[in-house]
Amino acid sequence: MQQLSSLDAQFLGVESSRTFGHVGMLAIYDPSTAPDGRLDVRDLCRLVGRRIHLLPPLRRRLVEVPFGIDLPYWVEDPDFDLDFHIRETAVPPPGEDRQLAETVARIFSRPLDRARPLWELYLIRGLPDGQVGLLTKVHHAAADGISGNEILTTLLDPTAEERAVGPPAGDGDGGERVPGQLDMLARGLLGVPRHPLRAAKALPRLPDVLSVPGANAFPTVPRLSRGLARLRGIRRTPETESLLEVATARPPRTCFNGPISAHRRFAFGTLELDRVKAVKKAAGTTVNDVIVTLCAAAVRDWLLERGALPEEPLVAMVPVSVRTREERNEFGNRISAMTVPIPTDEPEPLARLARANALLRGAKQIHNALPATLLTDATSFIPPAVVSLAARTTVDLLSRTRPPVNLVISNVPGPREPLYLAGAELLRTFPVSVIVDGVGLNMTVLSYRDGVDVGIVADREQMDDLWSLLDGMRRALDELEDAVAAAA
Repeated sequence: MQQLSSLDAQFLGVESSRTFGHVGMLAIYDPSTAPDGRLDVRDLCRLVGRRIHLLPPLRRRLVEVPFGIDLPYWVEDPDFDLDFHIRETAVPPPGEDRQLAETVARIFSRPLDRARPLWELYLIRGLPDGQVGLLTKVHHAAADGISGNEILTTLLDPTAEERAVGPPAGDGDGGERVPGQLDMLARGLLGVPRHPLRAAKALPRLPDVLSVPGANAFPTVPRLSRGLARLRGIRRTPETESLLEVATARPPRTCFNGPISAHRRFAFGTLELDRVKAVKKAAGTTVNDVIVTLCAAAVRDWLLERGALPEEPLVAMVPVSVRTREERNEFGNRISAMTVPIPTDEPEPLARLARANALLRGAKQIHNALPATLLTDATSFIPPAVVSLAARTTVDLLSRTRPPVNLVISNVPGPREPLYLAGAELLRTFPVSVIVDGVGLNMTVLSYRDGVDVGIVADREQMDDLWSLLDGMRRALDELEDAVAAAA
């Protein structure tokens, strides 16, 4: 048995009938490269079955402690049923991108079954040119973005020929006895004395906890945050001053910053990585700066078209992995986050990019002054018995006032070499991420081979169209190319 961390438990606690804690990916494969020219459910079951001993999160199910007196545990499911987790569906003809996106949105609007290991895999047929989609759903309590990628790469191969995988150690049955309620109650009571110790261990980090996104919604926190930033010795620049203002002035409210519904919209597309890199090189910035600039421009245009663009810049939460090299083979969550204003108020492409570069540099300076365990420390002060209530109540309160952030923007670098699943070539990898009350828009990109694959998730009731955001990103890239060429 393995106990969840306080941060892992928060991803469970935030779930409700409208908010889901799973993340995933829509991958597109070409089965023509497979040995028999196909990819079906039998191939997936065979492959996953051979390698599942390398993927502990896929066999673990939750075991709750009665009355919530301690954090839940993972236990290897003795009744594990691979066929339950691997499923098949199809999009109606002709299988265009918008039809595929609707299918993904519907599947993602269903919660995972907590009585089983928290993942599902859907083989999606009906795509053009004989291609197939593979949609993964994995709960954030079990894996963050980096460990989720490790799960994916464990299943993939560098060539169309499947690599040999060693057998599991030991007897290979993989199952554990699931403790009864009395056993878990006793275990929970024994764990009660550890709660104040866990909080005491995090106590020296209490001043840093005030920098967690959303903390500025509470009285006196903004003033304390600014004072602590000065004490940390953060160099004062126009950019860091702008970032520190986020601690005292709440972001503007938009249509995607209220309570969300149980339904999602999804849109996906690809940008050319070489074009993004050319702009970054010409402007002397980074790939991440260009990505954030494209997202800011797309959101700006989307709001302008609806007459709803605030005068103040929007604020994005940018997830950051704090997983060390030694933690590469561990699962669970090792993440932090930066809170960054994005230049949605800047009309000129090059000025927008320059400002994004400066703001992100300032955000990194502030973030590097904080401990890598910031989010874990923040959640350590919450008693396990009220984890779920605290998570849902906090999110609900923040969604009904001015939000701590407006949206999530995430950029995950991926492999440049082609990969294969049961011999089928992986063509594209579109992220499908999570939204919560108050933050109803998530724009995540994942680079793979020669492309930047974009996945946009939003609340269906808050945003009427997401494909125009993708068009806005493409248009913004064209504008940046023209601007850097003119400047040269």
